[in-house]
Amino acid sequence: MKEHLHALLKKITSTWELLDIDGQKEELKKLEQEMQAEGFWDDTEHATTISKRHEELKSEIDTWQSLKDEVEGLSSLSEELKTEPDAEIEAEIDIKIESLEKQFEKLEFVLLFDGKHDKDNALVTIQSGSGGTEAQDWAEMLERMILRFVEKKGWKATLIDESRGAEAGIKSATIEVEGRYAFGHLKSEHGTHRLVRISPFDAEGMRHTSFASIEVIPEMIGGDAVVIDPKDLRIDTFMSGGKGGQSVNTTYSAVRLVHIPTGITVQCQNERSQVQNKETAMKVLQAKLQKVQEDQEEEERLKLRGEHKSPEWGNQIRNYVLHPYHLVKDVRTKHETADDERVLNGDIDDFIESYLRWQKSQDNL
Repeated sequence: MKEHLHALLKKITSTWELLDIDGQKEELKKLEQEMQAEGFWDDTEHATTISKRHEELKSEIDTWQSLKDEVEGLSSLSEELKTEPDAEIEAEIDIKIESLEKQFEKLEFVLLFDGKHDKDNALVTIQSGSGGTEAQDWAEMLERMILRFVEKKGWKATLIDESRGAEAGIKSATIEVEGRYAFGHLKSEHGTHRLVRISPFDAEGMRHTSFASIEVIPEMIGGDAVVIDPKDLRIDTFMSGGKGGQSVNTTYSAVRLVHIPTGITVQCQNERSQVQNKETAMKVLQAKLQKVQEDQEEEERLKLRGEHKSPEWGNQIRNYVLHPYHLVKDVRTKHETADDERVLNGDIDDFIESYLRWQKSQDNL
C-alpha cells in the first residue's frame, strides 16, 4: 500500500512539474486581477476570451490539486496505520488508491498534447468527395460527428461557412472550434474518411462507398498570425445562401477572399455584416497560410535529414463500414470498434487517444 502511494505521488509530482501547475497558478492570479479591474467588460470580446481562459485554467489546476491532496492525505493516513493497524481502513485505502490511479491515467493524457499548436483553437473544414448526394450526405454525417464531439467537450463551435447539397447533405463546411487543446484533439481527424453502406438514396438498395475529407488547422491569434499584403488579396462579395440555394440575406454580406500567390480561397457568410464576414474569413486565411508555411519548413527539415514524409492531406485515415458488417477502423493506428453509431454520435475519444499515442511512437522512431 505504502509503495503504491509513494509511486503514485511521485508520478503526480513529476506531471505537476511537466505541466508547470505552479506557473499556471501565477497566470491564474494575473487573470483574476485583470478580471477585477474597472472597465474589464468594456471590450466584450477580450473579456470573454480572458474569462474562458480563466475558467479552463482553474478547472485544470483544481483537478490536479484535488488529486495531489487526496494522495497526500492517504499517505499520511497510511503512516498512522503503522502504529494503529486497521484491516478495514487499509482495505478501503487500497480501493481508493486503485480509483486514484485510474483518475491519474485519464489526466496524464494531457501530456500527449506537446505539439506547437496543440493548445490552440481549431479550424475544421469538411469537404465531400466525388459521388454527388451520397458523398454530400456522408460529409454532413462527419460534420455532425465533429459538432457532437465538441458539444460533449463543452467547447464552442461556430459555423463559419457551409455549402449545402442540392438534395441532401453538404458540399463543404468550415467550423471554428474554441476550447483548450481543441487542435490537439481534432488533428487526429485530418485526412480522408471512407464510408461503406447501403445507400438511402439508391432505390435498388445497393452498397455504396463514399469519401469525404476533413482538414484541421490551428487558429492563429495575435502575434502568431501571418501578415498578408493587401495587394495579394482579391475580395469578392455575394449574397448569403441558405438551404436549397435560397438567399438568406438580401445584402451582399458574404465575403470570399482569394490569396492570389497561393490560390487559397476562403469564404464566410455566417455573420450579419460584410465587415464581420471579412474579419472571420481573414482569420481563416491567415491560419491556412501559416499551415502552408509550417508544412514547407517541415519538408525542408526532413530533406536535410534525408527523410521524406508523404503529405497527410488526401491520405485515407479511417474506414466506416456499416454493411455487410459494422466496423470503424483507423488505418494508421489499427484502433477499431464495432459500435459505429457511438462513433458517428461524436464519441471519438478512443480514436483520438490511440492516434496521439501512435504519433508519439512515430516521433520516437
